[in-house]
Amino acid sequence: MKEDPFIPIEDYAYKLPGERIARYPLADRDASKLLIYQHGKIRDTIFSEIDHLIPPGTRLFINNTRVIHARLQFEKETGAKIEIFCLSPHSPPEYQISFSQNRSCTWKCLVGNLKKWKSGKLAAIHNIGGKMVELSAMRAGTEGNSVLIEFEWSEKISFGEILDHIGRIPIPPYLERDSEEIDNERYQTIYSALNGSVAAPTAGLHFTPGIMENLRLNKVDMHEVTLHVGAGTFQPVKSGNAMQHEMHSEFFSVDVKTIQNLSGSGELVIATGTTTLRTLESLYWLAVKSVRNGRPAMELKQWEDKTLPDNIPVAEAYTQFSE
Repeated sequence: MKEDPFIPIEDYAYKLPGERIARYPLADRDASKLLIYQHGKIRDTIFSEIDHLIPPGTRLFINNTRVIHARLQFEKETGAKIEIFCLSPHSPPEYQISFSQNRSCTWKCLVGNLKKWKSGKLAAIHNIGGKMVELSAMRAGTEGNSVLIEFEWSEKISFGEILDHIGRIPIPPYLERDSEEIDNERYQTIYSALNGSVAAPTAGLHFTPGIMENLRLNKVDMHEVTLHVGAGTFQPVKSGNAMQHEMHSEFFSVDVKTIQNLSGSGELVIATGTTTLRTLESLYWLAVKSVRNGRPAMELKQWEDKTLPDNIPVAEAYTQFSE
């Protein structure tokens, strides 16, 4: 077993003045600055130049997750306001199946002002597509740091529709503002497709249809992965040792053909942002775990890669995944 390292969180601390935080997006997605490190030198340009910087033949991986309207507001008869932040589905556990439920489902959630909601049912009535829908929420236990919330509603519509109509987009807390109409579009990548994230894969927010088309014309191969970003992205690290910080789990999915493109050699591979990078890294360690166990592995626990062999070539590891 590999030695468990000490990673001092203070090594990653830096001051970020509030006036340097962009609380609203620029008018044009690709007008943001782009920092370039090349040949030992650092310079900056604007993101619209990226299609000239990525060489032909590159395999560019992007995360096609879509941010859900995860924040639901309720008010008790006492006037206390309760916010339920939907993290991930519990029953049924599959994202798309949970979104398609038309009467009830249970989710792992964070609950704001939980101390004011000891027991009982929360309920609210909303006009959704001309239907008056009563949505109720009941506490159904806990799982780790999450509260299990059972949702029920009065009309035969999907839970996905309910979130879209009455939920609010969960923008990052460091923006220090409430979500607004502009966030429904701009806090999504243009290639977002599969609902499930509670935060955007922000490195991809600056791509435009024009840039994507130019990259294709420049013979850059684009491949999609899916990682639904969890609330851990907002969770502050309270331990002095980063190794002792417990993260929320996240769901990811990669098509077999995409894995086959990863196992080749020669071409440059670029991961768009940390969510795509940790998907590709976790995929490799799942493959290694499968080799070690002699059977397919479907789950990778936090820091589990530290216990796995690190001498298995990528191509060999990926033979564990087949059509």
